[in-house]
Amino acid sequence: MSGKIATVIVGATGYVGGELLRLVATHPVLELHAAVSSSRAGEAIADLFPGLANAYPDAAFSTLESALEGLAKGDRLAVFSAAPHAASAAVVAALLSGAAERDLEAHAVDVSADFRYPSAEAFETVYGSAHPEPGLLSEFSCAVPEHVKGTPSPHIGHPGCFATAMLLAGVPLYTSGQVASPLLVTGITGSTGSGRSPSAGTHHPERHSNLYAYKPLAHRHVPEVQALIEAASGVAPVVNFIPHSGPFARGIYITAQATLSSAMSAGELAGHYERFYADSPFVRVVSGTPRLKDVQASNVAHIGIATSGTSVAVMCAIDNLVKGAAGGAVQWMNRLWSLPEESGLMAPSPAWI
Repeated sequence: MSGKIATVIVGATGYVGGELLRLVATHPVLELHAAVSSSRAGEAIADLFPGLANAYPDAAFSTLESALEGLAKGDRLAVFSAAPHAASAAVVAALLSGAAERDLEAHAVDVSADFRYPSAEAFETVYGSAHPEPGLLSEFSCAVPEHVKGTPSPHIGHPGCFATAMLLAGVPLYTSGQVASPLLVTGITGSTGSGRSPSAGTHHPERHSNLYAYKPLAHRHVPEVQALIEAASGVAPVVNFIPHSGPFARGIYITAQATLSSAMSAGELAGHYERFYADSPFVRVVSGTPRLKDVQASNVAHIGIATSGTSVAVMCAIDNLVKGAAGGAVQWMNRLWSLPEESGLMAPSPAWI
């Protein structure tokens, strides 16, 4: 593994796991060591993801118990977990413990909800169960990379995909000091956001040519978003969120509306956003309104601004599987290892996906 960082992906058979495999395949430093699956260990990666056959012609999914085999003192380890909520923490804990026993330098990025809250009590309030690994919480922090400088902790809990879009749109608005109302957010997500396991909400006949709201004003990302906006801006917001299921596979489009304390033109507010994200290579303020096809399958977020007097609308389009999960996780991992933040993430959107 000389010069490379051994990479273990947990939950590698899911949609986010597949995207992590795709991104790691072309990364200049991260190198797949194990793709962990509790249900498909021993099966070829290419059988489940034929599109990855050229990248992993001979690789197979492995068990958690064998994930660190072949690594020894001096090796570096990157752990990505796309395991389900409440199951991920124990797996991450086992891998970090195994890394310590082998004297490996290790960093982990978890894309489940297990490390998005700083306390076990906050997690239990939102998810209704005790945190599985409360002793690890102090080693994790949660934020989108654009809102925190440096590496605030050895390991990272990545925000949810809806949360990522809302934070990218909302945090600069609150740093303007002009928000004088609750933030009203409407969001539409693709069917991949519900995971690989089929359900009524992801069944093609239900989603095709259809659009419907779910969990209006009761989505579990809201406490996460409110806490992270306050951490990044110093302002405690009120966020009212209505998510929708859209008739497409991948992508998230949100519109965040608020009333400002004084009138601003769209150009003035767009200028504030451009300054805020001046050092953020994956966030672009666009003229007019963003479109999903311009960001799908990429790690880029597009933001559009509209104002009318003191009323403002901020639109944000991201790919839920990349910027909202796997790509954001790789972006964090790059930073944790002091690699260029863009490493392995500069492939453009296919546009006609």
